[in-house]
Amino acid sequence: MNELLNYTDHRTAPLPAGPWMMYQKWEDLVAMHIPVDPDELAHHVPDELDLDVYDGKAWISIFPFNVKNLRMRKVPRFPYFHEFLELNTRTYVKHKGIPGVYFFSLDAGKIIPVLGARSATLPYYKAKMKRKEEGGWKYFCSRRQHDTTAWFDGRYKVLSSAAPSKEGTLDHWLFERYRLYKTVGGAVIHIGIHHLKWKLADVSVDYDPDSVNSLLPGDMTGEPVIAHYCPMLDVIFWPPYRSE
Repeated sequence: MNELLNYTDHRTAPLPAGPWMMYQKWEDLVAMHIPVDPDELAHHVPDELDLDVYDGKAWISIFPFNVKNLRMRKVPRFPYFHEFLELNTRTYVKHKGIPGVYFFSLDAGKIIPVLGARSATLPYYKAKMKRKEEGGWKYFCSRRQHDTTAWFDGRYKVLSSAAPSKEGTLDHWLFERYRLYKTVGGAVIHIGIHHLKWKLADVSVDYDPDSVNSLLPGDMTGEPVIAHYCPMLDVIFWPPYRSE
């Protein structure tokens, strides 16, 4: 995957130092985006991070997708655990002016990736997940284990071919981010990622509103107003490190 590093002009954050640590292939990714009041959302984001906004609105996004070929650098992929379904709920932040992503939760269908990601301080949870195709629709269902209040039921149908977003647009603002942020004991933890520029398609999404709201922080509610589909993305990750 080192060839990915030949293409960096599109990045909105400096390339991390040192060798990358992990590779994943993301497939069949759907992103549903919910505009929310920044003042309401700010209470759910650590003080050490700056909530990012676009035209005065903060955004929460829900991403169901399939992870394939997970492996560590220079290590063969692990049997059985290299492929699983994932569902994450995220918002958009900055730290020292560098845009990134802050996760409220990440649900995964297998326990080993969950334990590994928790060691990197990310809020992963084990969930029972199913995905199927029927009548031209793709269905994605998730039920978080040991927390019956967090779940998702939805289906989607791709409407167009995929193409890169244009700079200055909301699509570009939502997707072109290359830092994952977390805080531990008041310190900001960075996880650098890299991939080629997102290619996004139009998608029709049908979902249970209660399931969407079950994933939002606190008692916040909202409705997705735009959605995107990405067929595939190769992603590499760097080890987490504390901000200086």
